[in-house]
Amino acid sequence: MKNKLTLLGHFACLMAYAIFGFNIIVCKDLTSGQLLSPLTIFCLRAMGAGGLFWLISLFMPKEKVDKKDYLKIFAASMLGFFACQLSFLAGIPYITPMDCSILASLSPIYTLFIAAIALKEPITWQKAGGVVVSFLGIIYLIITSVSATGAAQTTPFGIVMLIINALSFSLYLGIFRPLISKYSVVTFMKWIFLFAFAVSFPFSATEIFSTSWSTFPSIQLAELGYLIVAATFITYTLIPFGQKHIRPTLVSLYSYVQPIIAIAISIFIGMDTLTWQKVLAAAMVFGGVIIVSYSKSKAERH
Repeated sequence: MKNKLTLLGHFACLMAYAIFGFNIIVCKDLTSGQLLSPLTIFCLRAMGAGGLFWLISLFMPKEKVDKKDYLKIFAASMLGFFACQLSFLAGIPYITPMDCSILASLSPIYTLFIAAIALKEPITWQKAGGVVVSFLGIIYLIITSVSATGAAQTTPFGIVMLIINALSFSLYLGIFRPLISKYSVVTFMKWIFLFAFAVSFPFSATEIFSTSWSTFPSIQLAELGYLIVAATFITYTLIPFGQKHIRPTLVSLYSYVQPIIAIAISIFIGMDTLTWQKVLAAAMVFGGVIIVSYSKSKAERH
């Protein structure tokens, strides 16, 4: 039974990050058309996925949330979903899928600093070296991408937004991990999305009600549906399941499925081009992350 659950955990993480990889392409196309603002897309995402979690909760055993935890869940929603996903939707039109994928792989670097502050994990020379290599890769990516020509090019704004996206999610996992593990996925997520919807709806209600949904392009509607159902509801269910049944280090390794899929699809459909500069920048970023990932923690050295 344990081996079966472990196998299912691997499959859950593989599917989740594969969905995330395709989602980069979907969101790039959805936001580039500027049919809806990033805040409105975020609001619809919170409303749709949240509604699904609330619906499922009706058929599950009741789980009571401690009153003292509501404020913490609200803070988790603002950091791990509002700031994280809004920065992604705001920045994705201004960055190529390949560059977005490279920056998305930096989560282990952010986790290093969070662990150093929250868990008093020492930053060794190996970890510091990995951070420097990845940082130089980002600088090189910025210099070469911003000076590139063509319709699909990366801007400093896009890079900053994607860094905020990954950093906010890493902080969310580091700060609220005890709270996340305290409640079931459905209970925690239904409140996360409810709070996110409550904050975003007053600012996006006018656009939601004034949009002519009957004439809205069918492709963009399908992309919006994919974002809500697959890239939000399904992935936010799969990843916590995977985290329960396989080691955190293995979960983090599956995150590299995301850039591989996004880069392959973007090149195949002509949304991005592969240059030696980007290959070099990606090698530096991934190399630095690998150096950090294979460094021993404080517990492992004793």
